[in-house]
Amino acid sequence: MKFEHIGMVGYGEVGKVFTAGLKDKVAGISAWDLTFEAPAVREVQRAHAAQAGVAACASMAALCGRADLLISAVTASNTLAVAQEAAAHVRRGTVFLDLNSASPGTKQQAAALIDAAGGHYVEAGVMTSVPPYGIRVPMLLGGARAAELAGVLAGWGMDAKAVSEQLGVASAIKMCRSVMIKGLEALVIESYTTARAYGVEDHVLPTLAETFPSIDWEKQGAYFFSRVVQHGQRRAEEMREAANTVREAGGGFAPFMASAIADKQQWVADQARAGVFAGLGKDARWQDYADHLLAAVPKAP
Repeated sequence: MKFEHIGMVGYGEVGKVFTAGLKDKVAGISAWDLTFEAPAVREVQRAHAAQAGVAACASMAALCGRADLLISAVTASNTLAVAQEAAAHVRRGTVFLDLNSASPGTKQQAAALIDAAGGHYVEAGVMTSVPPYGIRVPMLLGGARAAELAGVLAGWGMDAKAVSEQLGVASAIKMCRSVMIKGLEALVIESYTTARAYGVEDHVLPTLAETFPSIDWEKQGAYFFSRVVQHGQRRAEEMREAANTVREAGGGFAPFMASAIADKQQWVADQARAGVFAGLGKDARWQDYADHLLAAVPKAP
């Protein structure tokens, strides 16, 4: 398995990180994103791509015409739509690496489309936040070509491990982890903000430190708030896929927690979109985020 040209579907945070880290591994690298044609951000996005040495394509068809490795890095809700569009244009033998946070069922549907078109679908479970790691973010791969692709990616300096030839295993691992991690984010935001409203945070956080002394609850709280404020929409979509994962487990196992986490993440994303956190810098304390939330929501009678 050898690649000459990488095509990145999605030029957001993950797409930018991956194209920057991989552009020197192959002869060429291109990207396609809806924002390349969006009037409000088109010039900025295309300028960023040009400066990064990434060819900005005008369509999925153009991207597929160049690439022998397609990497899909979009929001969870667009996972299947991207696979559908790629399947209409993908060249036979092209490997399609799906990084998106989607349920095993969604990944299996996407795989059926790509494979039927003559491509080779490989799912990836990206196991933590990308920015601190870059292309070395830990990834679990699944599918018939997972082991072969993992070898290529490892040669590029990536932390990719094949876990199963069966599609859905890597995604199940990722989604189960997401219920816990995104759930902790939602719990911290709800607990800390409520504690702040009552003025009892100096009593609550020490009890958390006593029970879980390995965690810096002050620092972790600020990080959780900042990530959800910045990426709450993406996290909410991921948690809806996590809820689908729970449902797909069968037996009437209802995703009470996953659905509630999605709602909390979406609510914070909506507050951010409304400008509630305007003016907060990247080093803001969790108390600053909580104060902005409390100032924005109606007071109880």
